[in-house]
Amino acid sequence: MRSMTAIAASAVLGLAFAAPAWADPQAAMTKAGCMACHAKDKKLVGPSFKDIAAKYKGQSGALALLVEKSRKGGKGNWGPVPMPPNPEAKISDAELKAAVEFILQS
Repeated sequence: MRSMTAIAASAVLGLAFAAPAWADPQAAMTKAGCMACHAKDKKLVGPSFKDIAAKYKGQSGALALLVEKSRKGGKGNWGPVPMPPNPEAKISDAELKAAVEFILQS
């Protein structure tokens, strides 16, 4: 019984220290370089988060679609400048998902 308590406590502590890695989507986006081309409420090189959220509002599957587009990059959706791919070495899957969720709530 004592070992089960120790295991549970270790798991809780592990989650407490792991959560900050993806808990702040803005910090993850800044670190990954997203903010060089995007801003919350104005167009820079790429569209604003507000414009992205408006375009995909109410669309089922928008989260998965935008995670994939962000991961692979793309061109032609918002103008002539292509978005470069964002590999996992740049932003983890959890951070990317949290970032897209943050954008869709903008």
